Amino acid sequence: MTTEIASTADDLAAAPSTRELFTGFLALGLIGFGGVLPLAHRMIVEQRRWLDGRQFSELLGLCQFLPGGNIINLSVAIGLHFRGIPGALASLLGLIAAPSVIVVALGVLYQHFQHDAAINHVFAGLAAAASGLLISMALKMLVPLLKKPMPLIVAALFFIAIALLRLPLLPTMLVLAPLGVLMIWKLPS
Repeated sequence: MTTEIASTADDLAAAPSTRELFTGFLALGLIGFGGVLPLAHRMIVEQRRWLDGRQFSELLGLCQFLPGGNIINLSVAIGLHFRGIPGALASLLGLIAAPSVIVVALGVLYQHFQHDAAINHVFAGLAAAASGLLISMALKMLVPLLKKPMPLIVAALFFIAIALLRLPLLPTMLVLAPLGVLMIWKLPS
């Protein structure tokens, strides 16, 4: 699978600078605390137009097979593509700098106030909001895939195997991932 993220001279002229990568992912890390993937889609595809919806979905799919967090892998891949190693470092540092400081500060606060009922309600509300953002992002990513039913069939098979039949993840991936690649490769776009 080859993903052409920026292929024309116009696209390359509009490529984000290392500073733009850092500030974009810094803002993403600040506003997307706990549920950054839906916000990443909005920033990268809709607002800054660094990638289109198909490119974002393909790159995210690739990043899901790599070890580590999907959004971290995505930030490194985007930074690396547009500005090489400095871009990858800028994207990664931008994404993790503010949340790291916030997590440490919240951990200290939570240690002091963990038995307060109001604090427990706040965390329950945050979990509900993160779930809503995740569902929203999944629906946005589903729209481009509706044009090609094969990825949906493979996704449905994954869901049935893992969630309903409770099959082990690794053997399921070893069977369905090559099947998905073969289906996309052999079928016309």
